[in-house]
Amino acid sequence: MSGGVLHGPAPAEAPATPRKGFVAQHLRSILAIVLTLTLAGGFSTVLLPTGLFPVVQFPRVVVNLDAGARPADQTAMLVTIPLEQATRRVLGVLGVRSTTSRGSAEVSLDFAWGTDMVAASVQVDAAVAQVLPSLPPGSSYRVRRMDPTVFPVIAYSMLSGTVGTVAQRDIVQYQIVPLLTAIPGVAYVGLQGDDVQEVQVLVDPHRLAARGLALSDVAAALGKANVLTVVGQMQDHLKLLLLTVDNTAHQVEQIKDTVVQGGPGGLVRVGDVADVRDGVVQQWTRVTEDGQPAVQFQVYQQPDGNTVAIAAAVRKALAAYQAQLPAGVTLANWYDQSTLVTDSATSWRGCSSRRWWRSSCCCCSCMSGSG
Repeated sequence: MSGGVLHGPAPAEAPATPRKGFVAQHLRSILAIVLTLTLAGGFSTVLLPTGLFPVVQFPRVVVNLDAGARPADQTAMLVTIPLEQATRRVLGVLGVRSTTSRGSAEVSLDFAWGTDMVAASVQVDAAVAQVLPSLPPGSSYRVRRMDPTVFPVIAYSMLSGTVGTVAQRDIVQYQIVPLLTAIPGVAYVGLQGDDVQEVQVLVDPHRLAARGLALSDVAAALGKANVLTVVGQMQDHLKLLLLTVDNTAHQVEQIKDTVVQGGPGGLVRVGDVADVRDGVVQQWTRVTEDGQPAVQFQVYQQPDGNTVAIAAAVRKALAAYQAQLPAGVTLANWYDQSTLVTDSATSWRGCSSRRWWRSSCCCCSCMSGSG
């Protein structure tokens, strides 16, 4: 027998364990990360300001100045040129552009992108305030930063067939405007209306000259007589009371009886040299709603305000105030920026939900295939 090596049957190999894919191995971690990011995104959407326009500070400041009624060439010489020279010295100004009309001027100042526009507007305001004493008497100005909040977020009109526009304007100015400015996020409420009540004194130059007076004498007499002055204090029952002299005129007859000059020849009153009557301030812009005179007011938001929340608060406040309006007075909403925001959000949610459902189906199919 020849020697040899006997080989037995080969042992059976154990079946290979299939390797799991990366997604299947880390499925719980992936789901946890996706859930965390989803919750963080949902929480951030609540904190972000909601508005139609993004929060952008454009590098421009606009100065509007009103110097009364005067020709455009005099306005350019007395108002626009000194205003340009004063604002051009502000740090960071790249360009100055102005527009002049009769009695008013508008100066636009351009800065570089990235400039702190809050500080720039403060410097522009200070420059205009320094030159204001040298401008014509009675001049007033306004400094505005250019950002998306220069447009209103919601606007209303007040209509009435029984109450005049003068009374309507008083209702809006002294009742509705304070009510709406108390809403969080509201910057201010703009007001436009037809009639602003005033008392007109129409001086007759012939009657004035016959008494040896000038127009400045009438103006000085009205200014000195129509005053409210505090003359002292008095204590009574643990209260401090002010003693005042009130010579303010509340009626046309009181203005007529104002003394312009006194002497041996007698007293000369305003009614002797002028016609005094009730009137309204002359308006150059006509405001109408449905073909009839109206008073409009627009609500402006702060740069970080929530447009949807502000509009909802305004509607709620006006709905509660409706019962206090006089009979025959109605409010009509003619602009609401929040509807554009809510409609866009609704459309986005619908598209996002459909896309999320399709993405989820694709993800599930991929995970099942890789497993």
